[in-house]
Amino acid sequence: MVPTPDSLPARMFLLAYDPKKQRLTRRDKLGYLLRAAALTELYLDGRLVDDRRRPCPDTPGADPYGVCAQIAASRPRSWQHWVRKDHRAMVATVREELRRDGWIRVERRRVLGLFPVHRVTVRDPRVVKTLWGGASAALRGKPSAHVNSYDAATAALAAAADLRTVLPRGDRRRYKRRIAELTARSGPAVKAMRKVIQAEEAAAAAAG
Repeated sequence: MVPTPDSLPARMFLLAYDPKKQRLTRRDKLGYLLRAAALTELYLDGRLVDDRRRPCPDTPGADPYGVCAQIAASRPRSWQHWVRKDHRAMVATVREELRRDGWIRVERRRVLGLFPVHRVTVRDPRVVKTLWGGASAALRGKPSAHVNSYDAATAALAAAADLRTVLPRGDRRRYKRRIAELTARSGPAVKAMRKVIQAEEAAAAAAG
């Protein structure tokens, strides 16, 4: 069995990588996906609860990305607010975590000599295939109530972010009911992220 990262944000970062094209996809939405993954992980592990449609710290525990600390220090705010909060910084944080732990290589360079970019390469593509297999099994395997919670969340997050490296559009239609079941299991951050992305895309369309 090929080992994979433990954290849900790290898993979703790797699943946004297209091994065939050797690049990240959905780069403009990746920060929202990673923030939602961090919130979902905290919710699944009992460190956050939903209180009147707002996340609230509950059981003390690890807070690897500082999200619980942010929420505890703030007045009550919506799940959508916390999906948006520091989403660009979240990409850099998770990327550095994966680089440091040896999952990816990061090449730093400048486009036109001016704009800094990071070219990411997954060191072992089998890791991405293993993660994809878990998400795929969550859609097609045993009853949704018995699916591993992180695999269920992976599939739900991928569908909400339109992550086609995991879920082609045809699969999203084919497994619509199953995705709804997995989303319900995974907590409020998944739906909040979908609303954030839909609102941003609608604003961009309105702006022409």
